Amino acid sequence: MSPFTGSATRTARWEHLRVDIADGVATVTLARPDRLNALTFGAYADLRDLLAELSRERAVRALVLAGEGRGFCSGGDVDEIIGATLSMDTARLLDFNRMTGQVVRAVRECPFPVIAAVHGAAAGAGAVLALAADFRVADPSARFAFLFTRVGLSGGDMGAAYLLPRVVGLGHATRLLMLGDTVRAPEAERIGLVSALAGEGGADEAARTLARRLADGPALAHAQTKALLTAELDMPLSASIELDASTQALLMNGEDYAEFHAAFTEKRPPKWQGR
Repeated sequence: MSPFTGSATRTARWEHLRVDIADGVATVTLARPDRLNALTFGAYADLRDLLAELSRERAVRALVLAGEGRGFCSGGDVDEIIGATLSMDTARLLDFNRMTGQVVRAVRECPFPVIAAVHGAAAGAGAVLALAADFRVADPSARFAFLFTRVGLSGGDMGAAYLLPRVVGLGHATRLLMLGDTVRAPEAERIGLVSALAGEGGADEAARTLARRLADGPALAHAQTKALLTAELDMPLSASIELDASTQALLMNGEDYAEFHAAFTEKRPPKWQGR
């Protein structure tokens, strides 16, 4: 995302999220614990806009997405979203569905790694938010369920039919999206849906530890690796190799590459600048 801004100022307060930023790590918490952090229209829009702002500012080097209370996110709020969409016309429904997809694009396209800290339920849109993250750190209570067919909709919601086969393979993705079955933490780890399994109640802390490690590393290298992983999903090998070559040539002309050599020569840890 471009770092150039117009006249709009940074948002001082987010109504639907709790946002904490410290030393390059952002922690974004879905904070409706009484509703298992069910998403509203406003929550979707805030996530979309927050990620765009953080991407432009380039001050965040890693982001943790967490849920307050008993679970990560139970998906779209049944009353506030599902009930409301029953009275919308097709144009309005298309606007809504495009907005939810924009959230997933923002997670995938932001220039810093996103770590989903999952405990309890990650259902429906909550499961897709976790899926869109670069890392999913879960504790043993975590359970994922792509419930869209259970409400009479396509399992391919918010990019799930694109992302899930690339994470767990077509066979597992077909089962999860078609049947809407719940996948608990041990199976999720086995099929690759979970990046790391933390101890009981330890997902948030494990995610913060990973975020700290990433934020202390070479931010530009991480950003370019994330961009290439997304861009090359649909590229032929020859195009991927050419894109890799161009990217490496640019990074080899950067300060971090020279800093590594200096640090190695002087037998000290590198002081990464993200440039």
